[in-house]
Amino acid sequence: MQPAIRIDNLTKIYKTSGKADPVVALEGISLEARRGQFLSLLGPSGCGKSTLLHAIAGLVSAEGAIAVNGREVKGPGLDRGVVFQDYALFPWRTVLHNVAFGLEIKRIPQEERLAIARKHVAAVGLSGFANRYPSQLSGGMKQRVAIARALAFDPEVLLMDEPFAALDAQTREILQGELLSLWERTGKTVVFVTHSIDEAIFLSQRVAVMTARPGRIKEIVDIALPSPRYGQDVRSTPEFAKLRQTLSRLLAEEVDKAAAEAFALTAKAEMPAPSRSGILSWFASARGAA
Repeated sequence: MQPAIRIDNLTKIYKTSGKADPVVALEGISLEARRGQFLSLLGPSGCGKSTLLHAIAGLVSAEGAIAVNGREVKGPGLDRGVVFQDYALFPWRTVLHNVAFGLEIKRIPQEERLAIARKHVAAVGLSGFANRYPSQLSGGMKQRVAIARALAFDPEVLLMDEPFAALDAQTREILQGELLSLWERTGKTVVFVTHSIDEAIFLSQRVAVMTARPGRIKEIVDIALPSPRYGQDVRSTPEFAKLRQTLSRLLAEEVDKAAAEAFALTAKAEMPAPSRSGILSWFASARGAA
């Protein structure tokens, strides 16, 4: 069966200012994700996890090839939904109209798009907040809106860049469970970037561990835990502990390597956080590609 995502020999080099050498962020990445699979990218800071995710989204150009369901990625497209860490909601739009934004880009008639948006607002438990503005929401609520917006226009693939990293531990665990529930109901292919070993184990079917820069795929670990996992105390099982030990060992080796690099070089290679204008540009570009 054709994979949902196929990456072949992907390399990304960032040019630096002055006389500094270019920074190789990714080198020779080859990776596949099956349709309906939940795949997490785990690695030390600066290893290129976000760069790889943004390349799949079409936000970053790189050498090599990326295909989504057999179609070459040449830029943003509405076959991919993206959820960022900083929510990137439009403050002048209500929850309902934030969720409906991608449907506007697809030129769905107003009555239909609002009906679809209401369904997705309800799916993330925010029906009572549909007419609120982002400034009236908690961080967890804002991320629910961002997830609903990404799902509303029915992308084939959902790309998530550390979406829960800024949330408190309790809210983070709640949203992890809600995300798993949504994933199981929708059957979407998900690529999820995280720094958290426990989060990667709890959410994923497979975890791709990346090396310190230049980012390569060091090892892919299958997560053979029962489903559904939400509502169950899977984190206390011996199987979970064994997976945590395996991933901790793999990651610790790369964290040590990353720590040896100069902080200045790390800063130069970091991806800038996307702004709301960046999200607008992404949707506009996706519309052109649709």
